Amino acid sequence: MKHFEYSEPASLDEAVALLRAGPAPASLIAGGTDLMVQMKEHVRQPAHVINIKKIPGMDDFAYDPREGLLLGALVTTRQVETSPVTLRHYASLARAATDFASIQVRHRATVVGNVCRASPSADTLPALIADGAVLRIHGPSGQRRCAVQDFCTGPGRTVLAADEIVTHIEIPAPPPRTGKAYIKHGRRAQMELATVGVAVRITLDEHGITQDLAIVLAAVAPTPLRAAKAEAVLRGHRPTAEGLAQAAQAACDEARPIGDVRGSAAYRRDMVRVLTRRALEQALGEI
Repeated sequence: MKHFEYSEPASLDEAVALLRAGPAPASLIAGGTDLMVQMKEHVRQPAHVINIKKIPGMDDFAYDPREGLLLGALVTTRQVETSPVTLRHYASLARAATDFASIQVRHRATVVGNVCRASPSADTLPALIADGAVLRIHGPSGQRRCAVQDFCTGPGRTVLAADEIVTHIEIPAPPPRTGKAYIKHGRRAQMELATVGVAVRITLDEHGITQDLAIVLAAVAPTPLRAAKAEAVLRGHRPTAEGLAQAAQAACDEARPIGDVRGSAAYRRDMVRVLTRRALEQALGEI
């Protein structure tokens, strides 16, 4: 492993200053489940590693019925997986956390870290996008906010500048009569990257009409894909078996997968259709 400098800033401003003034390239570390492996395998060789664990507020985990859920950058996937709050109000995110890696990794890996990794097959990203989550980002000019949907620009690439830090995830409180689901398909049942992942959030009005919904696909495009045409099939209509089938087919048509060792493009499109229908049915069953 290449020699590197190591810092433990006590504030966000100090961390940003280190990112700007310290030796480049610099890497932040929270859970470290990606960084440490990549450093050992010489995939990444940062000149400076900055540990954010001593910065106050980064372990925030708070829920308000009106404001929603706030997750700090140090919150682990295991915390999200087991929290009564997420299990009750954010079922798709809790399911995505459960499907993430091994239980040993989930005890250390952070949700923000998974977001910043920007993998097209990331488990937490589709659920967060479906929930309308927003990131708090701290940089030299202070704080800005960015929707998770707009954060990833390509595989491993984001809108984050080199001197910015994602500090929190804000997830709105779900309205009444809302159901959520996340379904992942892979070659193995455990510890597998998604061949296809589908997150759904659907809200019905008092008459059973689809008031709002989100369908987000993973591993079928360079970034998580919001299936807008599939959503349009159901929005403003009462969900029926025929409508669900049409929406699933529309999601299949929108997907842009490439073939790899996890399956051909045609196979992955077919799985989009199957999983979208299943996720919609599951989410509706939760209402």
